[in-house]
Amino acid sequence: MPYSIQLIRKNDQTTNEWSGGFTTELAIYPQEANYIERNFKWRMSSALVEIEESVFTLLPDINRLIMVIDGEITLQHEGHHHVHLKPYEQDRFSGGWTTRSFGKVRDFNLMMSEGCIGNIEAMTVERGSYHEIANLNNRGVRQMAEAFYCINGPVHITIDDLEEIVIEEGDLILLHSEQLETSIPIKLFNRAQVEANVIRASVIF
Repeated sequence: MPYSIQLIRKNDQTTNEWSGGFTTELAIYPQEANYIERNFKWRMSSALVEIEESVFTLLPDINRLIMVIDGEITLQHEGHHHVHLKPYEQDRFSGGWTTRSFGKVRDFNLMMSEGCIGNIEAMTVERGSYHEIANLNNRGVRQMAEAFYCINGPVHITIDDLEEIVIEEGDLILLHSEQLETSIPIKLFNRAQVEANVIRASVIF
């Protein structure tokens, strides 16, 4: 099989306290990498910011993407741009910038070392419907990671038309592939009576 699938349940994730709240590490690559040592290629996490004003940790040579899940936040990047984010809006910036945040939020974070290319997007799957991911392949590139983080569910996911995997709130499913020759069909089904929300994160590295 030219790819691997990893299901990371909410109860298996590690949460640590920081000066402004709590951070939960969802996935890191390589798996033996350590955030403190800054030896990762990429890292996905979700943070809970519980104070009105904070200063982000400086992360030189790390590119960052942040998407708000709950609440609103203003980010001021000293000498660069500033932005106000509402739920499911995002900002891309350098971890080496001095960044101040204003507002209490829950967010999704993607951190990438130099050489990585990544994106995040919010997906809504209406009740009783499904969402198909089109043309997932990385022919001619290096390695790719695709992650789906469940904000609220349950969401039923099929990858390559194989067995369904069900993810609940806080769960993450991670697909890792190397130079696929054909696309992998991915479908997200919502069989509940309320809409489901998922964050999709993609990294080429």
